[in-house]
Amino acid sequence: MTSPSIEPKAHSHGLGDIPFSKLATHGSFDVNDFPVPSGREEEWRFTPIRRLRGLHDGSAVADGADKLDVDAPEGVTVERVGRDDPRIGKAGRPADRVVAQAHTSFEEATVVTVAQGRALERHVTINREAQGGTRFNQYVIDVKPLAEAVVVLNQTGTGVRAGSVDIHVGEGARLTLVSLQDWDGDAVDVTQHNAQVAKDATFKSIVVTLGGDLVRLSPKVAYTGRGGNAELHGLYFTGDGQHHEHRSLIDHNLSYTRSRVEYKGALSGKDAHGVWIGDVIIGEGTTGTDSYEHNRNLQLTDDTRVDSVPNLEIFTGEVEGAGHAAASGRLDDIHLFYLRSRGIPEDEARRLVIRGYFLELINRIPVEELRDEIMAKVERKLAVHE
Repeated sequence: MTSPSIEPKAHSHGLGDIPFSKLATHGSFDVNDFPVPSGREEEWRFTPIRRLRGLHDGSAVADGADKLDVDAPEGVTVERVGRDDPRIGKAGRPADRVVAQAHTSFEEATVVTVAQGRALERHVTINREAQGGTRFNQYVIDVKPLAEAVVVLNQTGTGVRAGSVDIHVGEGARLTLVSLQDWDGDAVDVTQHNAQVAKDATFKSIVVTLGGDLVRLSPKVAYTGRGGNAELHGLYFTGDGQHHEHRSLIDHNLSYTRSRVEYKGALSGKDAHGVWIGDVIIGEGTTGTDSYEHNRNLQLTDDTRVDSVPNLEIFTGEVEGAGHAAASGRLDDIHLFYLRSRGIPEDEARRLVIRGYFLELINRIPVEELRDEIMAKVERKLAVHE
């Protein structure tokens, strides 16, 4: 595991500015502003480039199709818009070549808008089934001031996919976004989530990654007003040959902002590879920032690999709280002994410990039927492990 770094230095505010920080990226919508990655670059060193199927070098051609279905209650507007819609790209620029290629190549975007002051009676569901080939996608989720919403992005199917989800949480609004990556075993997905959190707004992201051959998901958060709160939670269960990579960046570019990041992973099977990169920037001149990030991994078999890298850069002495932690290891023998001493067979004891390990995070999902569905999927992956 790479050791974390804490390095104070000058920092320009906002994800859109050219950074002095090592963690921030200036980003660009122009794919030509990014070199073709070789896999030796810091941002690509954990990603198996050869398995990106041409997403990284421009050889992937948009020839795929998706089946898209949006179920939304009253108070929500769903639109399909063209590339020239001004709402696209406002939440943040692509941070790497693949996402920039997706922005250059997408044809239509899906925009979901929650009306101002509306507290939705039920959640919004975006069901996206990839039907083969390569496709580039763009989504915008815009929650207007004082609105409250839960949005579930459920992704299944096969193919090669890349794109962005832009998220705007208006002043005093509350949004929970649940993103489920349950792709078929041969699918490739590279996606960037860009969230802007306004004054006194709350954004909660819950990422669940179970499927896919290669999934690289990058949630990024910046603040547009004081009092903004962001929570990023993640669960991944990585099996034989799967590569699951999550790269979060929270830019505390304004004073009196809060963030919490917690990702939990389990890995089982030959060449299962989990990557978590957690970057936090506390900007120059800010005060009252409260931030903490944590990553834990259970390695259920010997032939798995975990790379867990928390990074924290602080450019001010006026911090309410800042910290991070990362740990990887086997099941706790004490917990197994406790259960077995009460007559529970070893296999069932292991199952109960792993279930409890994930349960706290799954219980954060505010949709009961989705909690049950995800736990059932975790149980199926456990059965494969056993």
